[in-house]
Amino acid sequence: MDKNNRIPKIIHYCWFGGKEKPDIVKRCIDSWKKNLSEYEIREWNEENFDINCNSYVSEAYKSRKFAFVSDYVRVHVLYNTGGIYLDTDVEVFKPFDDLLHHDSFWGFEQENYVATSTIGSAKGNKLIKIFLDSYKDKDFIKEDGSYDDLTNVAIITEILENIGIKPNGEYQEIDGMGTFYPQTYFSPYDYINCRKFITENTYAMHHFYKSWLPPKAKFKSNIKIIASKVIGGENIARIRKLVSRM
Repeated sequence: MDKNNRIPKIIHYCWFGGKEKPDIVKRCIDSWKKNLSEYEIREWNEENFDINCNSYVSEAYKSRKFAFVSDYVRVHVLYNTGGIYLDTDVEVFKPFDDLLHHDSFWGFEQENYVATSTIGSAKGNKLIKIFLDSYKDKDFIKEDGSYDDLTNVAIITEILENIGIKPNGEYQEIDGMGTFYPQTYFSPYDYINCRKFITENTYAMHHFYKSWLPPKAKFKSNIKIIASKVIGGENIARIRKLVSRM
């Protein structure tokens, strides 16, 4: 590794459950192999990761909620190994070489949340450690039997707002922790309005395939997309924010 680079050329991704990978996942992984030929690619699954490492992971795995298993695994491997984590539905357009000097790098996504679909990090990063520690003593199954389905996007966005990041979608830095890029860098897809806005700055694109969703949830997601075309994605976003404040 270049002595000026903090982040090693390792791509991490998760595939728990052992099912056949959908075509879109295969296409995305092929884009990594094509555009990141100098990077090592590591798949994390139940064969090489201890799913009993804590109650959150164990309970999520036994519930077959593999997306939540990967929520923990990504921050664990980034903290202990360093590298770049990619969701399996992230298509890569060019190498991340000129970002490897960062302590960590992130990007905004829809509605100015901080995305977790593409994360680059040096081993032992301070921000990743805070993120990892948020899972300590945390259960996936609540006392009433329901799931703690708070997304890792919501978790890290709240952590960062408390540290001082403004959820405005603009370039920002936290000294010694990380750098945050606009949505066009790693997530140039507006899934509410079904628009893509790829630019010369775009490294990757998250397709929001949501492979972990059961058929009923996927149906609801498709209904939302249809609704957005009728009343407009911006109006849906406003409604969601108003409801969340009630």
